[in-house]
Amino acid sequence: MFPVLPSAPATPVAALRSHRVCELRAATVRFADHVVLDRIDLVVGPADRLAIIGDNGAGKSTLLELLAGTLPTTAGEARIHLPGGVAHALQHPVFAPRATVAAAIDELLGDLRRLERALARAYDLLAAASSPAEQEQRLAAVADLQDRFEARAGYDVDHRIDAALDQLGVGGLDRRRPVAELSGGERARLALAVALSAQAELLLLDEPTNDLDAQAMAWVEERIAAHRGALVVVTHDREVLDRLATDIVHVGDGAIRRYGDGYAGFLRARETERRRALERHEEWKAEIVRNQELIAANAFRMDAIPRKLELDGFGHGAFRARSRDHGAVGRIRMAKERLERLRENPCPPPPEPLRFVLAASKAPGAEGPLVTFDAVGFAAGSRRLALDGWTLRAGDRWLVTGPNGAGKTTLLGLIAGALAPTTGTVERAAELRVAWLRQGVDDGSSASAVASFAARTGVAPVDAAEALLAHGLFRADEIERPVNALSVGQRRRLDLAVALASRFDVLLLDEPTNHLAPELVDELEAALVGHPAAVVTVTHDRRWLRRAEGARHLRVADGVAVSR
Repeated sequence: MFPVLPSAPATPVAALRSHRVCELRAATVRFADHVVLDRIDLVVGPADRLAIIGDNGAGKSTLLELLAGTLPTTAGEARIHLPGGVAHALQHPVFAPRATVAAAIDELLGDLRRLERALARAYDLLAAASSPAEQEQRLAAVADLQDRFEARAGYDVDHRIDAALDQLGVGGLDRRRPVAELSGGERARLALAVALSAQAELLLLDEPTNDLDAQAMAWVEERIAAHRGALVVVTHDREVLDRLATDIVHVGDGAIRRYGDGYAGFLRARETERRRALERHEEWKAEIVRNQELIAANAFRMDAIPRKLELDGFGHGAFRARSRDHGAVGRIRMAKERLERLRENPCPPPPEPLRFVLAASKAPGAEGPLVTFDAVGFAAGSRRLALDGWTLRAGDRWLVTGPNGAGKTTLLGLIAGALAPTTGTVERAAELRVAWLRQGVDDGSSASAVASFAARTGVAPVDAAEALLAHGLFRADEIERPVNALSVGQRRRLDLAVALASRFDVLLLDEPTNHLAPELVDELEAALVGHPAAVVTVTHDRRWLRRAEGARHLRVADGVAVSR
């Protein structure tokens, strides 16, 4: 592409990197009336490896855009000066309507392509130099640009992109092909391949392991681990959090908080926060009781003092009134004022860890199998499934794995009775109760979240708000919102709350880690330990698969389920 010239006097790349800055100061982002991030501060160091976690819609992707310099702040300051460049892999990249794959790659490479063009112009200017002094000056400019280009291995970037696309399962893409013809997953993997190949100083990744098979995941993790600059990754993948993140940045309610010592340190710190919040709540309750008792005790003392006291030496019928300035009166007034302040500034307890509020009990006549498949076949459109001789009993744990579209969700539908087999039979115990946390969430109704929760669980409306708020899945100001106005993550949490409050014999979990914060998934796993119901889980989550001790395995591929 360009000849490699010997180094001339120029500012070395290491010196350029020493002037780097990537920081947010009191940065605020507002969309219309909604404040997404509110006066946040964050500094990303040259070797930082940060993972951003939080609920869906909390502002994680917005934070990445601020760090990429592609989103302006509404208020505050974002100072991003990185001579070594920024590579940003969006979860849902958008390209110009008529862009080809090649044009999309050029757009994604951004600053590296600009550096390449600047180097080409510098060579042209060097060739046109008319004097030794001018030649020396332009040679220095070429050497500077060349150093920067070589530091990112710019000469080989297109070969690296092709190799990355192969590893991600989308190799052989015709670069003349319109990028609009690619699926959403293919576009995301294209963006990921380019970002991992750009060798930028700052690597920003948004859910990089979504929808990848085990081999592609392993390759992505290897490339991330080999990255020599700073890393900021948004992820729900707890294996990525554990293996690659040194600090965790939690995003919620417009604020961020940074935790050190990786994901394990984050979990320890959150547990410490929970204990402290519980201690503050207990102290608040004790102070309420103390002041109530103080009022009652001093009121009793007041009652024991006669309202009129006979004056000695002044004869019968001479009295003086009880003093209204008696010490008990002051203590009562102070205690009432303190009690009022305490009630105006409550200290709520922390949310309880997730637990299934209503324990399962055996369905009538279910001492034997809960569900039995006998030579079952199902066919509808492109959906196919075959499974024979499979039995589900109380307390069973089954893991269902397989590629997307293989028939895993169809299997859950047959277990639940939402689908009828085309051939064979599915026998269920009498009055079998099934709870199903579905993978997809619908748009919901115009009913409020709390009303929907009450209707779906049978919880009395008067008790529904307390029951829905019990686990901290929602804030008090969220439960009156219409379900169709909730984010995908909030609707997912509503579905989880319904499952937690339902009485069931079989629990079906379809990708339970989707749209849930990692620490919430940890709590869900813990809540299932020792639960008497049968649990069937469809998941790609590596940690869930690894932790499911004693679980049996159904592998679904090409519409056939096989027990392993």
